[in-house]
Amino acid sequence: MRSRLFRRNLLPLLLLFFVVLSVMVLLLLYGNDESGTDHVAQGNEEGNEEEKVKFNFGSLSDLSQSVYNANYKQYIQNSDRFVGEPRLVLVVQVHNRPEYLKLLIKSLKEIKETHSFLLIFSHDYFTEEINTIVQGITFCRVLQIYFPFSTQLYPNEFPGQDPRDCPRDMSKDNAVKTGCLNAQHPDSYGHYREALITQTKHHWWWKMHFVWERVQVMQGYSGFVVFLEEDNYILPDFFHFYKSMVKFSKNSCPDCDMLALGNHNGVTDFVKLSNKVLTTGWMSTKHNIGMALSREVYYKLMGCSHEFCTYDDYNWDWTLQHLSGTCIPKPLKVLVAQGSRVLHTGDCGLHQKDECRPELASQRAEEGLQSAKHALFPSSLVLNGAEAVEHKAHMKNGGWGDTRDHILCNNYAKRL
Repeated sequence: MRSRLFRRNLLPLLLLFFVVLSVMVLLLLYGNDESGTDHVAQGNEEGNEEEKVKFNFGSLSDLSQSVYNANYKQYIQNSDRFVGEPRLVLVVQVHNRPEYLKLLIKSLKEIKETHSFLLIFSHDYFTEEINTIVQGITFCRVLQIYFPFSTQLYPNEFPGQDPRDCPRDMSKDNAVKTGCLNAQHPDSYGHYREALITQTKHHWWWKMHFVWERVQVMQGYSGFVVFLEEDNYILPDFFHFYKSMVKFSKNSCPDCDMLALGNHNGVTDFVKLSNKVLTTGWMSTKHNIGMALSREVYYKLMGCSHEFCTYDDYNWDWTLQHLSGTCIPKPLKVLVAQGSRVLHTGDCGLHQKDECRPELASQRAEEGLQSAKHALFPSSLVLNGAEAVEHKAHMKNGGWGDTRDHILCNNYAKRL
């Protein structure tokens, strides 16, 4: 009797077992993508809306609270549509040139496999317009982080410009007589700090700490991070070329510390140089655009935090060049794309005082793309030169003599 009952129930039990087994196999297959690509999820795209911070621009205190809340919650836009480990992380430093930012985003949208990116925007100026532009991105995951010590949040006190600070060109003797706040700390050329000038270096160093140490979704990420700025324009084969550079570096330049996907030559001779790379020592004026860093190099830089934060140069890139071969004993070696995949569109800003003409920048970028498009997506890379890797001394630019800047900069690792 028991035997007949067992045989009668065996078939349904076996069917149930195979159904459960099939479901488990499907979950394993689609939950773990060994190819490294992301899946586009079909689930509820509004699932994490409750994590989104609504910015309040009503007052400085409200805005400051919004900044801190956003940095704490780290809302990942489009995370319900794109899942899996990011194949590349891009970090864009943003100030207040929305038309140029639109150009950058437009170019990023054209990159193949862009859905697999994590795109981080690091802001030091906060407006509804800029937030709306970024929040309109639908082609990849997006995280916005906000520099909490901006001049916008501190308009009348350090790290902004305190009215009690010494005027830039006042002599030290007169500064001491008047009793202005930073009278004892002019820079190497006798000038006192200007908050708008010092902000960029502060923001860059804070961003480095925050991205590598505090961004939760970055924990465990072992790839490169490519650093961009809002007035950059990306060519369509950017990711293809990046992957080729990573492979080339592993095989032919294992001691390369960085990748430079851009240069400042635009598309000059691009057809001839499209598949060419070279190795050299890192230089501020050549390799600060489309710069890709690994976590290992980040740790090298962090070992020189004191030197970075006290070196009297308001430029982060000139400061980095100073560290390469001094505090960092072995000068930083970089693999450089001779056919730039990152174009610089900015014609105004900190160093360019002309009126912004984003429509001309857009036209130039499109013309450059048209001239370069037939040479995009090279099948392989060719080493076109191996220059000496050595420390390149330079005359520091000043603008970073105030000890308050030194202290704040050194504290970013503790006060994030």
